[in-house]
Amino acid sequence: MGAILLALALAALAWSLVLGDLLRRTRPAWHWYVTGYPVTCCRVVFTWRKVAMLNDLSVSRRPPRGLVGDLVVKGDPLRPIAPRASFPRATRMGLTVIVRLHPGQTPATYMKAADALMHAWRVHAVRVTSPERGYVLLIATASDPLQRPGLATAPAVLLSALIGALESGGAWVMDLRLVPHWLITGATRSGKSTLLARLITQFAQQPVALVGIDCKGGMELGLFSARLSALTTCRREAVAVLAALVTDMHDRMLACRAAGVRSIWELPDKLRPAPVVVIVDELAELYLSDGTRDGKAEAEQCSTLLLRIAQLGAALGLHLIVAGQRVGSDLGPGVTALRAQLGGRVCHRVNDPGTAEMTLGDLNKDAVAVAQSITAKEQGVAVCTGLDGGWSRARSHLTPTEEATATARKYAAMTPDLPGFHRALAAQTGGAK
Repeated sequence: MGAILLALALAALAWSLVLGDLLRRTRPAWHWYVTGYPVTCCRVVFTWRKVAMLNDLSVSRRPPRGLVGDLVVKGDPLRPIAPRASFPRATRMGLTVIVRLHPGQTPATYMKAADALMHAWRVHAVRVTSPERGYVLLIATASDPLQRPGLATAPAVLLSALIGALESGGAWVMDLRLVPHWLITGATRSGKSTLLARLITQFAQQPVALVGIDCKGGMELGLFSARLSALTTCRREAVAVLAALVTDMHDRMLACRAAGVRSIWELPDKLRPAPVVVIVDELAELYLSDGTRDGKAEAEQCSTLLLRIAQLGAALGLHLIVAGQRVGSDLGPGVTALRAQLGGRVCHRVNDPGTAEMTLGDLNKDAVAVAQSITAKEQGVAVCTGLDGGWSRARSHLTPTEEATATARKYAAMTPDLPGFHRALAAQTGGAK
């Protein structure tokens, strides 16, 4: 009888392990709530005081009597007081803890201890924020949600593109109405080209004019030429297209002034021009000069025209998405000035720390360190900025080139007709279309 019960117990254990693994793979959130959260919650509760002591988060309260200077004369030990922490609250793929700071403490101390908390609680990552003065919020992520990001959903909005998934499990959305201009950096095979293909797939289905600037002979953006209103394959063509866009921008200014409004979005539908999204692949090709007078002049023109569009284009429906493998101040002062106008930032794995610093350094130093930790195996993973001024790790959905090309051809008939733009472009190129 005992042998039968033992066999049944072993069979039940085996089935529970199998079902648990199946639940972890198919329903990770359910698995976390059932098994992961209770175990991790116990680790947080029982290790908090020790971790706080080892990482200088606790404060020693001296006994009221028996002290001469810093000497304990009655044998009363100095008692370290750990910060008061709330009970861990479960989230979809992790937990949160609110900590009340001791007088004189700052959130920077907890940011330094984030790695120690991550190892003590055996979680993927711990992020530290300060929702209000005197408190910090510890956000623990149980596992890396970007290993198998699900297909998140987002409402279909004009000039809004669903890119992928955030580390929090939410949708990664690029909304040009809220953040009009973006800078995207990434080394070869880091996911930058896949991200651009995803953006074109999303914007191709909207009544939006797409302009491609690809000075690598059009090898990347030329695949989507069926849906592009214009495509340039060299810097000389890029100067003409950008100049045409600036001319069109002035025409939009006149239309808004005549109607007494401050943006094209306040114009009636019949008078509102189509928004334009300019996608620049490999920014360095526009700024690097071959040393000749004509080359220097073209580089300066590109710098000036891009900066004017970035400064004035948001209210007029002109948006920039600038991508490059390497973006640094060595390309010239114009790059730094342009970066200041590109409020949205996306940094994939990069080859040099200067590019990560150029992309995220003026926003958050911690984001630079996280971007530099992205490995070659994490294709599509990036650090992106959010609407709240913070940052997050994210991963773009894999969009094969064939799918993006087919989508561009499918919606080729939706390419807006911009007569003013074509007239300006014809004037710049001497009448050539």
